[in-house]
Amino acid sequence: MPTSRHYSFAERLERLGIVIVTLLLVYLAFVGLLSITRGTPVQTVIAEGDRSGPPPPTDSLFARTMEMYTGTHVEPGTRVMAVNNGVVYDSLWKDLRAAKQAISVQMYYSLPGKVADTLAAILKERARAKVRVLLLLDAFGSQNLKRKWADELRAAGVELALLRKLRWYSIHNAADRSHVRVVVVDGKIGYTGGFGVADYWLGDGLHEDQWRESNVRFEGPAVMQLEAAFASAWAEATGELLTGDIFFPTRGFAPLPGGVKAGLLFTAPTTGSTPAERFLALSLAAAHRSLYVTNSYFVPDDDFRRSLKRAVRRGVDVRVLTVGAKTDVKTTWYAGRHWYEELLSAGVRIYEYQPTMIHSKTIVVDGLWSSVGSMNFDNRSLAFNNESNLVVLDPTFGGTMDSTFFDDLRHAKEITLAEFRKRSPWERLLETGAVMLSRLL
Repeated sequence: MPTSRHYSFAERLERLGIVIVTLLLVYLAFVGLLSITRGTPVQTVIAEGDRSGPPPPTDSLFARTMEMYTGTHVEPGTRVMAVNNGVVYDSLWKDLRAAKQAISVQMYYSLPGKVADTLAAILKERARAKVRVLLLLDAFGSQNLKRKWADELRAAGVELALLRKLRWYSIHNAADRSHVRVVVVDGKIGYTGGFGVADYWLGDGLHEDQWRESNVRFEGPAVMQLEAAFASAWAEATGELLTGDIFFPTRGFAPLPGGVKAGLLFTAPTTGSTPAERFLALSLAAAHRSLYVTNSYFVPDDDFRRSLKRAVRRGVDVRVLTVGAKTDVKTTWYAGRHWYEELLSAGVRIYEYQPTMIHSKTIVVDGLWSSVGSMNFDNRSLAFNNESNLVVLDPTFGGTMDSTFFDDLRHAKEITLAEFRKRSPWERLLETGAVMLSRLL
């Protein structure tokens, strides 16, 4: 007859160790899964006391509230100009060629081509002219650039660094990317938006392979905030914290005549509630008349869908312009479409841009509070990415943004509830599958 085996103390200790290690690995895997799928916690915006709701953009408390919750200092004196689509490069090349002291450039996405070659030629020429030229590229988003391209820049005197290179010891932070767009010339002129170093940002935004994009060129105090955002990333990548008059000239802090109230929303990945989430929650809750959102990757979570629907119930004209079938990321498009029925049923009007990929990221609230930048309407931008948006509190610029929004609608198809419900079972299946990945998109 078989006899039961008696384990020695050493064998029992070994088995216990295996169990403990296995449980620890399972726990760490679970923690890792939670960390790469984390969301944002704000569910609603409330106002206590004698207010019926959060301060609207017309209230002087609005800008102060934004500063307290997001760190964005909105002050008078910044001149702002929209430079959409390929127009951004016409303006940018001119400003870069005129640089006398310093150039700071930070980009997320880059590809070889005409834009990359023109940028490189200008930066090399300015570096040879003794301008200090700093170029910071996201290691993931710009990995397609050739080594020769980078080597030639460095040989000409351009200081080029890569941000957040993937290492074995940093793999847990691989999802935290810098999606920021920064160009600062001599501490006086700034650019941000959704553009990058790739040829599909050339053109008019109305033809195939000519992306529709929204960007801004600005001068005044907000430029200093943009330079500071660059400086924080440069310090992370190189260990060098930039100060001094060539980057932060004293005159750069002075308000300019004819300038508007503006500031830079700069956000960084963190756990818990993020500045990006608080900015979006406050902006949606502040709308009293109109809320126009243009965003290429529109995948609102439960809380932000509720915010949009509450705005409709307040009588706000809520419209969303997003990408159509010509998107560059089909998964995100399907994930966003999963929520169309819910939003359309609540009265949110949704449009899909038809001519080409729309990559714009803008918000206009009551024709007064505007945002133009890199931040998408999805969990990745709100919880994981560094983002840069110029925010403007001004009725004239807000009117321009409203006009641009309605001009874009002329090239978009409005999605109606009755028509959308006729989509095929296959499309519904794709939407269901995609939305399960929405926290990672």
